[in-house]
Amino acid sequence: MGKKVKKEIEPPPKDVFDPLPIESKKAATAVLMLQSPEEEILAKSCDALYKFAKKGEENKLSLLGLGAVESLSKLVSHEDKIVRRNATMVCGIMASNLHYIPAIIPIEEVVIHEFATLCLAHMATEYTSKARIFEVNGLEPLLKLLSSPDPDVKKNSLECIYLLTQEFQNRSAVWELNAIPPLLELLKSEYPVIQQLSLRTLCSISCEVEARNALIENQALEQLQKILETKEYNDLHTDTLSVIANCLEDSQALLTLQLSGGLKRILEFAETTPLHEAQRHAAKAISKAAYNDENRKFLHEQEVEKVLLSMLGTDNDEVKAAACLAIAAMCENLESKHFFSKQGISLIVALVNKDDAEMRESATFVLANLTTNSPINASALAEAGAVATLIQLLSDERDKVIANACTVLLNMAAEEPLRLLLQTHGVIQALVQPLQSVNSIILSKAALTVAAMACDPDARTDLRNVNGLLPLVKLLCSDHNEVRRSACQAIAVCASDNLTAVELYKLGALDLLQDETVSRSRSNNFSELAFNKLLDNNLPLKYCQRGYLSYSNYIEDGFYDCGRIKPNAKFLSLEDLIKQELNQKRPILLINAKLPDLTPVSSTPMEEKQELTGQLSNSRNASRERGGKAKVKPKKEEDKPKEEEEEVLLRSQSPVISENKPWSPPFDQDLYDCINEASETILPLSDIPDQVDALAKLVAKKMGGAVEKERLQDFNWELHISELKFALKCNVIPIGKIKKGIFYHRALLFKVIADRIGIRCSLSRGEYGRAWNEVKLIDSQQGAFKVISPPKCYIVDLMFEPGRLIIQGSVDAESYQRI
Repeated sequence: MGKKVKKEIEPPPKDVFDPLPIESKKAATAVLMLQSPEEEILAKSCDALYKFAKKGEENKLSLLGLGAVESLSKLVSHEDKIVRRNATMVCGIMASNLHYIPAIIPIEEVVIHEFATLCLAHMATEYTSKARIFEVNGLEPLLKLLSSPDPDVKKNSLECIYLLTQEFQNRSAVWELNAIPPLLELLKSEYPVIQQLSLRTLCSISCEVEARNALIENQALEQLQKILETKEYNDLHTDTLSVIANCLEDSQALLTLQLSGGLKRILEFAETTPLHEAQRHAAKAISKAAYNDENRKFLHEQEVEKVLLSMLGTDNDEVKAAACLAIAAMCENLESKHFFSKQGISLIVALVNKDDAEMRESATFVLANLTTNSPINASALAEAGAVATLIQLLSDERDKVIANACTVLLNMAAEEPLRLLLQTHGVIQALVQPLQSVNSIILSKAALTVAAMACDPDARTDLRNVNGLLPLVKLLCSDHNEVRRSACQAIAVCASDNLTAVELYKLGALDLLQDETVSRSRSNNFSELAFNKLLDNNLPLKYCQRGYLSYSNYIEDGFYDCGRIKPNAKFLSLEDLIKQELNQKRPILLINAKLPDLTPVSSTPMEEKQELTGQLSNSRNASRERGGKAKVKPKKEEDKPKEEEEEVLLRSQSPVISENKPWSPPFDQDLYDCINEASETILPLSDIPDQVDALAKLVAKKMGGAVEKERLQDFNWELHISELKFALKCNVIPIGKIKKGIFYHRALLFKVIADRIGIRCSLSRGEYGRAWNEVKLIDSQQGAFKVISPPKCYIVDLMFEPGRLIIQGSVDAESYQRI
């Protein structure tokens, strides 16, 4: 037997590393091991990190700080299956703190699907992650996972898809990828959370028209109706109604429901369901459907108004608010609006007083729609006693409530009786606060309400008294086009009388409007109207600035011509001009033929009567001395007006002055007599050219007669004017006192008298004291323009050949205007 030979063990190759078992107790070491090229180490490191991250949020944050994210994001696409699975599990558990997108969605094992979709569901809560998922075409594999046998994968995938569909581009992509059939199939799932997520996803994508069409094609409405009819699905009714609400925006969907009887069942469900949340969404469904004209007709035929009114009787404010919005939408239908006016206004008015701000907003919104273009409803609202409440809402804490209240008041103000009612409740004073709001919608609505109310003189007076014009003028500086437009409209209405127009000018409205009319970016349809209206009702200012009064500008008592002023100079009132000391400037011409007030001022009636009697007695005695003995004759009836006129004159010259009585310009007796003379001698003439000729001669006669062209320089009118100023000790001269007048004196007097006796003419100012009148000849029998060949305007000669008509634009006309 041979001797055994011991087998020698071969030494390992020199280039092979001996196995090294490592036991690590630090997470940082495991993170470093994620860089290893060995698959076993990678798998074990990921598994250890998964267990560590699962213990709490602090551990997840610790891993983020150690830089594990970058390595894990690479490992989810590793070639080894176990490494991919473990890395994905770590990503899934850390998903709430991850800010990256995996390169791919694994498609091999259920556990990988679960954690990958969980990861994406967490990341889809952020906009940037949604955009990234869309960019890497992540929707398609997610939709494929909806057919996974694992309910967790379905749930995670659905949640991610639902979050993605919050962005419009993802919504379109979902239905384009034919996602609707699998989503409808998931409605049959045994898991409520999957059903709910599916409904919410359908609700999101059904905002798109194409998606709604796809839902109808896939018989989704029938399936949704079955859910509503199943009491066990109470928790799904709210989301189901949300999907139906979106579908009902299309007439085709409503028609489908109507033909199948589904619409009637939905209305019955809305009225009878005990769930307030479901009832609220049913009202929202009706509201959305009612924004289509044809849908409103269908809903009206199904008597939806009764259902909505029954909702107003519930004890839940959210249901009432939703019902109000549905009623507001149905008000676009005239028949529905008429129905609500009879039975619903009192119920809605009661909701306006609620403490809940959302309820007040919804109720006022309904009232705004109910009263739009409906005087009957506006009157019914007033009869329901809502005026005081609406005015109080102008100071509400919620901006939309104020805007809605302004709209209601605006609609009511369209009727004159209601305007007066609003005025007696102090609506003008209440509007001052909204005019100072920072909300552009409120500012615009409040200005429009002022425009509607300011049609009445008393309302304009109230607006001046409560200092409401200043905030209105400030709106002209707004950067919002709609606010400026509404402010211009309100100012155009407010400037309908002289007092308000003058006040608006003092507040700087004219300059702001002028800047706005010349601006291309800020001008609007009402800026020029407001500017012209402001001038047309402040003719002294208009003539001063523009040097022109049109045919329609009627010169009233109190008008004054102060000539041209410098562009930046302040336009003073007549009262301020009269108070100025005598100066060497051009005198101001005053027009005032208004008889003084007969009301006694500071003296007692007996004392004033004795004073006037004494003055009259002295006047009669003086006449007897001049004419000898006068026979006492009984008073005739025609003598009484003369005596009354004489009494008025004496009273106007009385030195008794009232401190409480408002200031009024001095009475011009000469102008008063001149107007009476024109009325007596010119009005009887039947032909307009004859009237123009007679008036021109009368004006020339009062102003010193005709003047030869060659001797115009010898017409010494300046000395006469200076003597009048010195005699009156005032820079303001009543025009009737001028006996030697030049062009601009005569043209102004002609315009004043022509306006009083019905001759239409304009007044234009030229250079160097020139001014002239243009006339148009009118057929008084037919009330239309009488064309004279050539059909041009005529200038009336008041200086050289009084009564001569000069064709505008001719050489003679230019000579008359510019000599």
